[in-house]
Amino acid sequence: MAEKIGVYFDESSIGQYFDIEALVEFVKTRWATACPVVTSHPVLPGEDGVKMIKADIEAGTIDAVLVCGSSPRIDWEFFDFGKSVPSERVNLREQCALCCPAEAGEETKVLMAKDYINMGVIKLQKTRVPAPEQIETVKTVLVVGGGWTGLHAALHAARAGYNTILIEKEAELGGHAAKLHKTIPLCHPYTEAHETGIEKLIADVQAESRIKVMTGTTIAALEGAPGSYTAKFSNGSEDKIGAVVLATGWVPQDASILEPLGYGRFKNVVTTWDVEEMAKNGQLLRPSDGKPAKRVAFLLNTEKAEPSDLFKPKAPAAPVEDEAKEEGEDKKAHKHVDLESARHLPYSSAVNSVISLKEAGYVTEQYTDGQAYIIYKDMLVQGIHEKYYKAAQDNPGVMLTKGTIVSVEEDTDGSLLVTVANTLLGQDFELKVDMVVVPTGIVPTTAKNPVMNFKYRQGPAFPDLDLFDGFCDSNYICFPYETRRTGVYAAGCVRQPMFMDNAEDDAAGAALKAIQCIESANRGVAVHPRSGDLTYPVFNFVRCTQCKRCTEECPFGALDDDETGTPKPNPTRCRRCGTCMGACPERVISFDNYNVDQIGSMIKAINVPDDMDAGGPRIVVLACENDAYPALDMAAMRGKTWSPYVRILPVRCLGSVNAIWVADAMSKGIDGVMMLGCKYGDDYQCHFVKGSEICNRRKENIAETLERLGVEPDRVEQYQVAIDEYDKLPAMIEEFQNMILEKGPNPFKGY
Repeated sequence: MAEKIGVYFDESSIGQYFDIEALVEFVKTRWATACPVVTSHPVLPGEDGVKMIKADIEAGTIDAVLVCGSSPRIDWEFFDFGKSVPSERVNLREQCALCCPAEAGEETKVLMAKDYINMGVIKLQKTRVPAPEQIETVKTVLVVGGGWTGLHAALHAARAGYNTILIEKEAELGGHAAKLHKTIPLCHPYTEAHETGIEKLIADVQAESRIKVMTGTTIAALEGAPGSYTAKFSNGSEDKIGAVVLATGWVPQDASILEPLGYGRFKNVVTTWDVEEMAKNGQLLRPSDGKPAKRVAFLLNTEKAEPSDLFKPKAPAAPVEDEAKEEGEDKKAHKHVDLESARHLPYSSAVNSVISLKEAGYVTEQYTDGQAYIIYKDMLVQGIHEKYYKAAQDNPGVMLTKGTIVSVEEDTDGSLLVTVANTLLGQDFELKVDMVVVPTGIVPTTAKNPVMNFKYRQGPAFPDLDLFDGFCDSNYICFPYETRRTGVYAAGCVRQPMFMDNAEDDAAGAALKAIQCIESANRGVAVHPRSGDLTYPVFNFVRCTQCKRCTEECPFGALDDDETGTPKPNPTRCRRCGTCMGACPERVISFDNYNVDQIGSMIKAINVPDDMDAGGPRIVVLACENDAYPALDMAAMRGKTWSPYVRILPVRCLGSVNAIWVADAMSKGIDGVMMLGCKYGDDYQCHFVKGSEICNRRKENIAETLERLGVEPDRVEQYQVAIDEYDKLPAMIEEFQNMILEKGPNPFKGY
């Protein structure tokens, strides 16, 4: 705990808004014992200012630093004084001076500043110096999947100096890439398909001394935590590993869903993956009679085969548990739900668009009189591949048109008749072709089975994969490669449909994330999103009631439990979001620099006038530090203002909000509590995946409690905001305050 806090005011950031000397005197009077140094500096985030603070630390005059000035998101590099000296920032510029409307008056603005200063001092008083749990990590990367992505990932990890184990379930390396005749262009001038180069890539991997290759092998179980996993393999061996790159790729979708386009009814209707195999074997031939397939229609418009409710919201897939208990275990075994669906076809549209261009080229390459037709609804060609599309347009043997597939029927000679309507040519037409090619849907391997077989309390598979129809991704917007299991990083088509060039980039990114994970665990710090955070949840097991809320709500499977239900923390799995702390009704869980008592005490430090009509209401905003807090900063910096009766407290995630804080606020006489966080639902943007959603569920319980106490439940409300919606925040705050004013003061005010 900080006992000697130095309070420093930055004149360069707030001197024009406040009487700094008056604020210094306020702190000296209010916190005379706790704050032996209270002063200001013309430019605190500068060489002289930092030197002044360091001199006080080295002299032993202070053991913690409170900087009053701009947002903590600015000039942060100046105010790091080492692991043993806690440092805190009070945001008196963006979220006090700039956001305070001019008509509020100087006195009201100063009251805001004093509240924020008091909260800053108390926060430091309730902060312990973090003692990171360091472990001796295993500096070995496991790459699961020996295809194009996995081979590149293994090379990246090995060439960065890390021992690497590469496992492949098939007998040979190469995956789908080894079965391709050619790839779409991966290099300048991006106009012609070419050899994949997979043979050289395999040779490079096999020649790399740091890479151990095991083919015909899968993961039987992955136990432990990042930095010290034990991987047990299907061949009976096991190895200690530090982190994992998941590159298990994809499997072709069951093409029976394309029966309306003739697949399964006519032998000469094949998939793009079938065509690849034909080309690899030397010739495109009709499956029905082995005759050359010189006239080929590629049907990219699959509307005829798609269900009308294809993207209708689905109910979350409930975890399925096997009633039969495994011998020696008291927990039910989890069953994996197959997540393959018709949606995988449209998800693969961009890939299939370019693949059809490549395979149309196979037709004209093999037969000088060959003719390929591509019928599409949307020709999705991204980035540099636009050059390949233009090259196909210039090929006289390839005809492309937008159109609707009316029917596919077989002619008497075994040919196929494709009727097309609504074309760009302005008229409907019928094509007589030797072969029809339908697209291949890309289904991630994680949709089909658990793959990793985690030995986690929460089950062997990645959770909530139904949100992404089986694709293994936890936050594709902010954190590519990351999965819902810390230490396991996805790359390639197991993450999303992509080409080989994108997969190669993915492999590099995932390998670097795996290395970062190992090195972070080795230093006892978080990997992401709070990279470098030294803290981790500390449990007071004496008070634990084994309610299991923390183990069930942790989005990342960081907590196992023993046979009595007592949580078993795994610090290196933890992402420090605090969701477990928010879940615990007994205040068992805390962080050294973030805990229930700390935030509750800060709320209690807010000056609440007894008369709302005279002094205005008081509203606490618990703002998620990831989107909401910076959005508030941005709003203020762009001239937006909001009520001077609001007090903003940053939280790690709304998932960390403990109901006790609401109780503290209500008992203090606070008139309303806004919980401002990231969006949740199908298009969630929560940096911790489930935090906002969990907070919303808890809010319903809080509402019931408030109702029993005779307090209107809507005095506590949750709002969703994205970081680029900063301009909407003042209106949100105004709306909430107007509702509070209409209701009148908190019934507990003054008690």
